[in-house]
Amino acid sequence: MSDDKYDRDLHKRDANYFPLTPLTGLKRTAWVYPDKVGVIDDDASFTYAQLYARCRRMASALQQLGIRRMDTVAALCFNGHEMLECHYSVPMAGAVLNALNIRLDAKSIRFILEHGEARALIYDTEFEALVREALQGLEQPPTLIAVNRTQAAELDAHDYEALLASGDAHFDWQPPQDEWDAISLCYTSGTTGNPKGVVYHHRGAYLSSLGNAMGFNMTPDTVYLWTLPMFHCNGWCYTWAITTVGGTHVCLRKVRSDDILQKIRAHGVTHACGAPVVLNALLDDFSRQGIRLDPPVHFALGGAAPPNAVIAKSGSVGFEITHLYGLTESYGPATVCVWQQDWAGLDNNALAAQMARQGVGLYAMDDVQVLDQRSGELVPADAQTLGEVVLRGNTLMKGYLKNPDATGQALRDGWFHTGDLGVMYPDGYVEVKDRAKDIIISGGENISSKEVEDVLYSHPAVLEAAVVARPDERWGEVPCAFVTLREGADPLSEEELIAFCRVEMAAFKIPKHVVFGPLPKTSTGKIRKNELREQARSGAAEPG
Repeated sequence: MSDDKYDRDLHKRDANYFPLTPLTGLKRTAWVYPDKVGVIDDDASFTYAQLYARCRRMASALQQLGIRRMDTVAALCFNGHEMLECHYSVPMAGAVLNALNIRLDAKSIRFILEHGEARALIYDTEFEALVREALQGLEQPPTLIAVNRTQAAELDAHDYEALLASGDAHFDWQPPQDEWDAISLCYTSGTTGNPKGVVYHHRGAYLSSLGNAMGFNMTPDTVYLWTLPMFHCNGWCYTWAITTVGGTHVCLRKVRSDDILQKIRAHGVTHACGAPVVLNALLDDFSRQGIRLDPPVHFALGGAAPPNAVIAKSGSVGFEITHLYGLTESYGPATVCVWQQDWAGLDNNALAAQMARQGVGLYAMDDVQVLDQRSGELVPADAQTLGEVVLRGNTLMKGYLKNPDATGQALRDGWFHTGDLGVMYPDGYVEVKDRAKDIIISGGENISSKEVEDVLYSHPAVLEAAVVARPDERWGEVPCAFVTLREGADPLSEEELIAFCRVEMAAFKIPKHVVFGPLPKTSTGKIRKNELREQARSGAAEPG
């Protein structure tokens, strides 16, 4: 008897196999909830039936413009319904969406358009001057499609709404030929050199959207406010997740505390996401005004590990934190700090320490481990031994576009290597301690910059903090802190802040220098530690 009996005559058929794609989420929700308002924007609201028809119209129109399978369509738009529609219409046309970071300069956008070979660019006319400059020098400029929200286009561009209206609302879009086909192209916001083009596939986007919805407890009653940029890892795949569960998208063109508060109250927002810098600003503004959200808003926090003080403060304002961790290469969130019942009795500091951990893999992430950087073996689960955080699962990128060397380096030995250093706890939860390049080695001792930053953030006058290594003749390196104070805070000297740290940590970890002022950030809100390290090395980081 052959051992392949479970394969004999049991092949894939049209009836029992369909490539996984998040596009089916919109089709299903438009069938189940046709009259439910799925999108609320400043200029319009749409039911799911209307959203599905609009996306099919635009997909049809894009094909009429000559967009074909695996062509790249770039989008430079705010968090409006147009950007949300791009996440469906572009792949429905068989193309690949390249959502552009709206904070990039013209040179960076030009590089991305050229490197990704964009055939079309959908852009908000508020960025017209930026687009004009970015197109200069391109040998094959993309076809332009203008979203005319605030001003008429001056460039030779199709009008978004007119183009959409010319399409077929019953367009018979087709699934990808293979679920491994690319669905989107996302560029990293690296702090040095040109960004790398991260390629996502339909299968990963589908699984990531489901896993993120489950990890964040989303249902048809979810009302999601777009405080997270849709261009950032395709909105951590929530562009697809909210639709799939039948929730409501509340669009937000610009992140302003007063607009956010108004939309939370007007639409009964239940969920939001963002980087620590966004939550920190909201906490600062809301707490100064004495605002408490009731009912509370569930806020998924990603990016850099949140300081314990930020987590502890969130509850008093009315944000219930879910801590996520991930990278562009992992479709956004890769891990989640799953709540455990025995945490309910912990005091605020102990609870914050538990919740600040990056946690365990999301549902489609097969494994999350910490490896010794030299031997490649698993580190002991003792919450002390430092190693590199590595991932394995279905929600990892195909690789870097046109960059086989970087792809091979990142995806080697059966793991995706994050470049983040962390520890493994006995309960199987991972905690990221630092980027490998951010560890400070002082007198032979490893110092986690995050640990020092956590202490700095706990000072009531500190709004933002970053710690980097500064060369030292005696110790080799010592911690140097860069600090932004809260608006209206009492004056704080370097000596006073160092004295505060002395009470909270071992002597060798205390910053030896403190520099006050605004912190440089990337276009996605990450603190540019490379610039701070350069200031520290050059001696420009003088105490202030």
